[in-house]
Amino acid sequence: MKILLLGATGFIGRRIAGRLTGAGHQLRLAVRNTASAERRFPAAEIIGCDLARDTAGDWAARLRGVDAVVNAAGLLDNGRAGSLTAVHRDGPLSLFEACRDSGVSRVVHISAISAVADAGTEYADTKRAADQALSNMDLDWVILKPSLVYGSGSFGGTSLIRGLAGLPGILPLPGNGGFEFQPIHIDDLAETVLRAVDGRIAPRAILEPVGPEVRTLREILRDTRQWLDLPPARTVPVDMRFIRLAGWVLRPFGSGPVSPTAVRQMEIGNTGDYDRFARLSGIDARSMKAAFAAKPSTVQDRWHARVYFMRPALRLSLVILWLVSGIVGLLFGLDEAGRIAGMIGMPSLAVPIQYGFSLLDIVLAVGLLIPSARRRTLVVQFALVALYTAGIGWLDPSLWTNLYGPLLKNIPILAAIATLWLLEEDK
Repeated sequence: MKILLLGATGFIGRRIAGRLTGAGHQLRLAVRNTASAERRFPAAEIIGCDLARDTAGDWAARLRGVDAVVNAAGLLDNGRAGSLTAVHRDGPLSLFEACRDSGVSRVVHISAISAVADAGTEYADTKRAADQALSNMDLDWVILKPSLVYGSGSFGGTSLIRGLAGLPGILPLPGNGGFEFQPIHIDDLAETVLRAVDGRIAPRAILEPVGPEVRTLREILRDTRQWLDLPPARTVPVDMRFIRLAGWVLRPFGSGPVSPTAVRQMEIGNTGDYDRFARLSGIDARSMKAAFAAKPSTVQDRWHARVYFMRPALRLSLVILWLVSGIVGLLFGLDEAGRIAGMIGMPSLAVPIQYGFSLLDIVLAVGLLIPSARRRTLVVQFALVALYTAGIGWLDPSLWTNLYGPLLKNIPILAAIATLWLLEEDK
């Protein structure tokens, strides 16, 4: 079959793409970043799209020759990739209408088990709106509403779980750790999509892909820590008021698994009817313990878990470095600026050098706080530190042997900047 897949560059979408390809289907991937998709899926047909803007007319051309559509695109919060309303509701509705008008009747739509009215979040409301609209259309649709999805590789909440499980000596528990999930392995979800595409799941079904066991967050964290081959740790309950506050504080700096939306979706419940799912899908989903036992962790899994919280810590340390450097330079940097101006034979530039470099430091600190500007800011930081180190070291070689190592200290700073640049990609 020729299948149009949306969201192929995401955690869930990648595995769906792999399973559909492995089953012999041909893929047409509709993505925002075509260059990345072409590298990851060299055998697939790649087309550009933007769910936040494309109309039913745009989708009609992309549906030519297509037998089925799988929508695995989604967001947790409004952000660079678009608004929740556009990506979850308006964009999919345009796609579904184009499917109806083009005669492409088979549509598989990935929603979420926590997309319920009681959640009271824009995430849940927009997901539900698309689900309801599709269910009222004369199409052979299947709507899948999975619980927590885990597997090799991770993103969002599953990455946060790994990070918490990998902390040295302690195991933080949001609330009392009693929030319930029915985790489903990503391969079982991908197999569910395949069966919905090829007709083994009857059309016009709303399924909740869930694992066979209800697991509390406490149990999931302990199992994950054991899977990571880390010794038992002391559990530390974290008051939910602090968790919610952290979500609101971090919200302006980009969506993530500790956002108000993520916290609320965790609280609302993530359990479903496994017996119904197994009966209608024919899938004998594995438990989390069975999946962990079948695929022991690697050192790369432990790296990921341990580095998870080091990334924001490293980012914050660089923000403090540049911000304090800028402020100190504004207040006390005239003598040093005068020395630099003297070395280049232009003493009249002392004040412009003082204010120029100081304000630039502050701008670079702010740049790290803006998600869309982080990687570019890090490139500028690396270039400036490297050029400053080389230039000042050439003008005054004695700084290389100075007791306090003013230039030698820039070497680990360059390594820290480069490391953070490498870690800034989530997908």
